[in-house]
Amino acid sequence: MSDDAAMARALILGTAGHIDHGKTSLIRALTGIETDRLPEEKRRGITIELGFAHLEIDGFQLGIVDVPGHEKYVRHMLAGATGMDLALLVVACDEGVKRQTREHVDILKLLRVPVGVVALTKCDLVEESWIELVREEVAELVRDSFLEKSETVSVSARTGQGLDDLRDALLRAAASADAIRSTAGRLLPFRLSIDRVFALTGFGTVVTGTVHSGSLSPGDSIEIQPGGLAARIRQLQSHGREVARIEPSQRAAINVAGVHHDQLRRGQEIAAIGFLRPSRLMSCELTLLASIARPLKDRSRIKLHLGTAELTAVVRLLDRAMLEPGHTSLVQFYLNEPAVAVWGQAFVIRQESPAETIGGGRVLNPTARPLEKNNANVIALLQAWGSSDEVQRLEATLFYAGDFDGSPNDWARWCGIPPRPELLQQLVEMGRLDSVADTPNRNQVIHVLRTALLAEQIEHWLKRMHARNPMQKAFPLQQVLQAFEKRKMPAAITKLAVQRLIGQSRVEAWSERIALTGFGPKLSKAEQQLLDALTRRLRAAGLAVPTVKELQQEYAKLEKSVLPLLHLLLESQEVVKLSPDLFIHAETLAAVKSQLSLAFRSQPQLTLAEIREVLQTTRKYAVPMAEYLDQVGFTRRHGDKRTLNLGP
Repeated sequence: MSDDAAMARALILGTAGHIDHGKTSLIRALTGIETDRLPEEKRRGITIELGFAHLEIDGFQLGIVDVPGHEKYVRHMLAGATGMDLALLVVACDEGVKRQTREHVDILKLLRVPVGVVALTKCDLVEESWIELVREEVAELVRDSFLEKSETVSVSARTGQGLDDLRDALLRAAASADAIRSTAGRLLPFRLSIDRVFALTGFGTVVTGTVHSGSLSPGDSIEIQPGGLAARIRQLQSHGREVARIEPSQRAAINVAGVHHDQLRRGQEIAAIGFLRPSRLMSCELTLLASIARPLKDRSRIKLHLGTAELTAVVRLLDRAMLEPGHTSLVQFYLNEPAVAVWGQAFVIRQESPAETIGGGRVLNPTARPLEKNNANVIALLQAWGSSDEVQRLEATLFYAGDFDGSPNDWARWCGIPPRPELLQQLVEMGRLDSVADTPNRNQVIHVLRTALLAEQIEHWLKRMHARNPMQKAFPLQQVLQAFEKRKMPAAITKLAVQRLIGQSRVEAWSERIALTGFGPKLSKAEQQLLDALTRRLRAAGLAVPTVKELQQEYAKLEKSVLPLLHLLLESQEVVKLSPDLFIHAETLAAVKSQLSLAFRSQPQLTLAEIREVLQTTRKYAVPMAEYLDQVGFTRRHGDKRTLNLGP
């Protein structure tokens, strides 16, 4: 490979135009390369599959993708159009603008190709006046499009007329495309859309495609999605030359080790490990062509062309019931099979019957969750996801695309931003993100609206718990944390949402227990009378309290309410649970502690028998009382003796 070729700036040039308008002949005349390679193509004289060539002009290396012009092969044209940096629209002078000319121009606009050149071919077959008529027809076609100010060159592939002028026009267009293309692609992980798969004797599996982002070298490990196939790069070629590295806007042939060619197909993508995630649901911005005859209804079935993949999808309109021609809507695509995409990726949709291009747009969230229709917050944040402002885009991303379970390494796929953690701090300072210490060395971040939604979910959870446990006043905070941990919610985030609820007086807290404000036991008159009776009974009994079973026998008419009411008294700290069968009044416990404190002053160590003597009770009550006091740290046990716990 020459030094000049190595230094050349790579761009992808794609052809477009009606069948038999001379695209392939023109590429042959410019490059000397025959792009029709299939026997059927040579026999019929038309392009059926994608063809590839290359042209080096004054510091630029143009990788050329020659696409078929027949209406039956539009899906192949769409596969070839992915990743174009500039387009060469071909219109034959002897025929002028035809149906596929119009559809191809629409496709180029929908795919956001920024720059192009128009070639009026077969100019040797018609008079100059006729060429001017065709030139005017083309000018009308491309008005208000990226081709409106493009150069139009009359050429003849047969005689060579105008080829030098066309090369000069392509050079100027390449310089414009190079000036406006984003440099972010070099900073993002590697990604290439597969457009061809084959096997070579002695090499094995080879795939070809256009590099969208990142770089790749022999020996690198990659994965192929959808499918999650792991592979390693054995060898790389670009335009028939072995290279040590491929970068954005290069055509590449990749010899991959570890996968059989039968496992691969057009529509899959080669990517850095972990970069792409297959999904059957994507949130997108969709614009219908103004020229189509009918509006698009909610839940319509369409063909989605994404990268080199052709997919069947159902369209869910998020902000209306019907999308009129020429208008734009936020949508979700429900795909018939998993697909991969990245933020900002352009797509085209076609209706199934009759087969025609009806619109296109860009991906906002490639791994979406179902969204609520006609929700103002949902719409506003999804619109912000399409913003050119990185901070706005990241904010929307963190609301929709996973929040706490994502990391800056996912930003490239979600919103086209290389990892820049300082943006998180900017959003925290703007009050758009909550930041909570999860571990001493890591903070969890979550969008403030997500915290609010989580708080609502906690409220609903508590409401259900109150309904299921009408006699329970409050629920352990740990139980709440565990319930939401099962939903993959970090404990630190759940605690933050609980604190917000407490601060807003929507939830009440007692130590490590919480309840909805205004909720709690709703006792009948009989149950309230029993609660009062149990309170008096336990207060009067002192330490010699009846067991739960004895209380149930004593209040037999409301036997089933005895234990729930005892637990209600326990929650309100009016009673203390010594053992599963014994509850004493809180005043009794205070008196016991006072008696034992005095006893330990005169005798630092007491046996169980001595404790029983101090309390003037039986072993039935002395044993559970002593064990309870050990448990709560009032006393410490040393063999068969206990001491007063004076702290560490």
